[in-house]
Amino acid sequence: MRGKKPTYNQKKFLKSKGLDPYNWLVQKDTQEFMQVKNRYSNKERVINKVV
Repeated sequence: MRGKKPTYNQKKFLKSKGLDPYNWLVQKDTQEFMQVKNRYSNKERVINKVV
C-alpha cells in the first residue's frame, strides 16, 4: 500500500510524536490511530491518537 504526503495538521501531529514528517507517508488516518510508512526503509508504524 502506498501513502500520501501528510497535511499540515498531520505534520503537526507527527512532530508532536517525535517523528520527522518529511520522512513519513500517511497510509490511513482515523479517529483512533494513524498508520504511517517510512519513505526510505518502508517500515510501517501505527500511532494511537486515543489515550
